Amino acid sequence: MNLPNKLSLARVIMVPLFVAVIVLPESLVPDTWSRILGAAIFILTSFTDMLDGMIARKCNMITDFGKFIDPLADKFMVFGAMLAILYKFDYLRPVFIWVALIVIFRELAVTSMRMIVASNAGVVVAAAWLGKVKTVTQIICIVVILLEPVIIPETAAIYSWHLFSWITMAVMTIMTIWSGVNYMKAYWKFLDPTK
Repeated sequence: MNLPNKLSLARVIMVPLFVAVIVLPESLVPDTWSRILGAAIFILTSFTDMLDGMIARKCNMITDFGKFIDPLADKFMVFGAMLAILYKFDYLRPVFIWVALIVIFRELAVTSMRMIVASNAGVVVAAAWLGKVKTVTQIICIVVILLEPVIIPETAAIYSWHLFSWITMAVMTIMTIWSGVNYMKAYWKFLDPTK
């Protein structure tokens, strides 16, 4: 259990804590504090995601367990955040449910494709730059949704519009679809539908 694996496990453990902070009733955690604490936890988990991969590669600490737990922790982190947002923020729900479905379907499709290509063709599907940009847009979107009402004063004309949340949602959705299609086009030749 090296340091990168411990960081990945810590990320998995922080997901339920993040979800609890977001979904607990306002009588236990006021909305502003829920958003601030949730954003802090999510930013910390996102930072450990970058850190564990960097340490594993630099210090040659790549393990089979790390290959399993790191992408799993990433999915838990994003899926947990999206489910918590869907539950708590009803003003986003009619659109965000479709955004969340696109993200979840893309993540599951690409993960499944990676496993099949790796096992059948022996090809490791590396993270492409589009996939990395997609991950950054997911992190930014979730943090913006959490913090926008805290940062923008209630007296501002755009306070009730949630403008930055909608913009980052749109960018995240575009990057999620684009990167998913890019992966499928690049590795479809390894997926033989006759087998």
